[in-house]
Amino acid sequence: MFPWMKRKNDPPAFPPEDYEPVIRCSICTGEQVACMRDRRSGHLQEVMLLRSPDDLVVFCRQYGVEHEQIRKVY
Repeated sequence: MFPWMKRKNDPPAFPPEDYEPVIRCSICTGEQVACMRDRRSGHLQEVMLLRSPDDLVVFCRQYGVEHEQIRKVY
């Protein structure tokens, strides 16, 4: 395999009892990022940039959550 070609890795595992899926939204630009929020500390771990509604479907499928379960954080 060539060094500039990388395999797609599996998404990092986030235990549902410790992490909650959220969408971080920018008030100014409207940019949306899918994140996992640590329930204890509130720290956000960015997972993927949401450029289209299809990206949100991919995020939900990867982490086994429903769109209705995800809340937006500004």
